[in-house]
Amino acid sequence: MAEGRSEQHPQQRPLSPHLQVYRLHINMVMSILHRITGVGLYFGSLLLAWWLFAAASGPDYFAFVNGLFATWLGVIVLIGCTWALIHHMIGGIRHFVWDSGSGLDIPTVDFLSWGTIVLSVILTVGLWLYLAFERGWFSL
Repeated sequence: MAEGRSEQHPQQRPLSPHLQVYRLHINMVMSILHRITGVGLYFGSLLLAWWLFAAASGPDYFAFVNGLFATWLGVIVLIGCTWALIHHMIGGIRHFVWDSGSGLDIPTVDFLSWGTIVLSVILTVGLWLYLAFERGWFSL
């Protein structure tokens, strides 16, 4: 009986649907971004803990850490952490709306997904422009 099976050709099994089958939708991208920003916030919380530790350690170490955050690379990291926090928060509000049973039709899902991206960028740019003008980095 086993010999009869070995002579037959192996049965062709269907492949699972994968990226070549599915078209990438905005809500799929937002799901991935929500996870990425969540992981990024862990990194940001470590930076916040380091900054607080430096503040508790003394003025010299605090000045050193503040100096690192004031470099162009430090500012870019802080802007990225700010965007991740705002984007993750707005994504959480979007999920809260969906958990209430509202906005589950495709046009509303697309609108909320695009709105999350646009609003997070606008709020991040607005916050950092406000900080830049308040600190005197720019003037009108």
